[in-house]
Amino acid sequence: MAEFERRLAALDWRAAAQSLDEHGYATIPALITPAQCAELSAMYDERERFRSRVVMERLRFGVGEYKYFAPPLPPLVAALRAAIYPHLAPIANLWLHAMGCDGTYPTELERFLETCRRAGQTKPTPLLLRYEAGGYNCLHQDLYGEVAFPIQLTCLLSGSGIDFSGGEFLLLENRPRAQSRGQTVILEQGEAIIFATSERPVAGQRGHYRVTMRHGVSRLHHGRRFSLGIIFHDAR
Repeated sequence: MAEFERRLAALDWRAAAQSLDEHGYATIPALITPAQCAELSAMYDERERFRSRVVMERLRFGVGEYKYFAPPLPPLVAALRAAIYPHLAPIANLWLHAMGCDGTYPTELERFLETCRRAGQTKPTPLLLRYEAGGYNCLHQDLYGEVAFPIQLTCLLSGSGIDFSGGEFLLLENRPRAQSRGQTVILEQGEAIIFATSERPVAGQRGHYRVTMRHGVSRLHHGRRFSLGIIFHDAR
């Protein structure tokens, strides 16, 4: 965990918070190394590491598949999840209060997971996703129960333009009484994007109002694309 803590502590979190407020996302360059990317990608075929596998075509989620890690999480995934959460909790609390909601998110991940457990959400949600040529992920939100953390993370494990082409990260923002706004984010290997899970506040002339966010992945043109998803709330 110390490695991630040092790397994350060096980031400009004020700029990241501003980007999240303005655009609904921020990027973290070189969050993990190419060797760590390869290590995580290689886990995909190790069946014992996962609690479930989802084939997107069967559920009309897209074309591709993903697997949720079983407990205990791999040390690399657990360390990343625990190290980044304290940096996101203050942003999440500002969002919560701006949207007129009660309560606060704890400053430590384990305390937040205790809240999930009390709500019956005990299944870990970090996952690996794999897409082949022609694969894509429909726009969606990752909500698994009444408890949800408003920010999540995706880290690209494959090399864009090397291992695959296409497969850009997509965000769609729905504002009240306005047309939807779409954004495309091109990530590099080891780079991560932090983004709104479902809703976020936007400052208007009469205070803050809520916008709804969904995310997905555009169609791959060739190759294979792996990514790591870090969702901070657990599932039922």
